[in-house]
Amino acid sequence: MCFEVLDIPAAWIIILLFLVGSSIYSFLNAVIYRVPLHMDFITARSRCPECGHLLTFFDMLPVFGWFLLGGKCRYCHGRISLRYPLAEAFGGSMALLCVYKWGYCWRALFVYLFLAALTAVAFVDLDTLRIPNGFTAAAAAVGVLSIPFSPEPGLPERLLGVICISVPLLIIALIMPGGLGGGDIKLTAACGLFLGWKQMTAAFAVAVCAAGVYCIVMLSLGKMDRHSKLALGFFLCLGMGIVLFLPI
Repeated sequence: MCFEVLDIPAAWIIILLFLVGSSIYSFLNAVIYRVPLHMDFITARSRCPECGHLLTFFDMLPVFGWFLLGGKCRYCHGRISLRYPLAEAFGGSMALLCVYKWGYCWRALFVYLFLAALTAVAFVDLDTLRIPNGFTAAAAAVGVLSIPFSPEPGLPERLLGVICISVPLLIIALIMPGGLGGGDIKLTAACGLFLGWKQMTAAFAVAVCAAGVYCIVMLSLGKMDRHSKLALGFFLCLGMGIVLFLPI
């Protein structure tokens, strides 16, 4: 089911989609920063993490605000991580890519929301080596809500997606305690409900390959050893994000 689009020049639609997508990811940046610190991300005003000064609308313009401020806080001149505008630009680009691939329809919207949940999981897992249950629940909610609006994958395929990777990971975790985190297992179950077993299996294969290449490179550079912990959730999200756009 697709939506009707007003007779607006294509250039304006592209600009609007990018701005909306980047604004959503600007909010997502706040969620990613605050949730691990158990901070309110709904009603609390945004502040500079260095000086604590309240930020205005112009301080938080998605993507472009970082460049206008020269990558520094307007008040204390503390450095602002480049990750913020990059994440916002990614969000705007994903909005455009979803519409380009699926058009103005429910599928495009749900894929975008699913990607937002994956992005939150990936960054928090990189920062903390933990996957908050709320993010996993958000991914599962997208899967549930998409069922009436997206005939593919079908419900049996979605249900198989829940167990096809999570159950083997659970067995491995029981056999080798400490080898896998519970967050990774819950994440694969939740995301399988949206992807279905075919895409979930492919996503896991991509994740394992990407994680393997990363480990080989880091070991060869002496930046990892066999006792180092790996943010597997990040690579799972990477794999799932990639297969969403593949003809599987």
